[in-house]
Amino acid sequence: MEVHKKLGPGFLESVYSEALELEFKKINIPYEREKKLPVFYNNQPLKKFFKADFVCFDSIIIELKATKFLIDADIKQTINNVKATKYNLGLLISFGTPSLTYKRIVN
Repeated sequence: MEVHKKLGPGFLESVYSEALELEFKKINIPYEREKKLPVFYNNQPLKKFFKADFVCFDSIIIELKATKFLIDADIKQTINNVKATKYNLGLLISFGTPSLTYKRIVN
């Protein structure tokens, strides 16, 4: 990914988020940044919401990390967010590693 190639590891998540937004604009990927998504329990919306780092194409949740590795808690949280929001696909991406690390989550 271009952002990781140009910035490399070592920045805060907010830096990668801003750079990724510029790349989305540049290559015309439709997105919403920090989108509030309803959370469902037994098919009923809760008062609480989940804020996705990005939602692309109105269907893909993108969660960013700037850590040296993805831990089980990050993966489980993304799985839960995808399921609870009724989205079908999530991408968990870490920019904190020498090589870009990501996990594709399918609901």
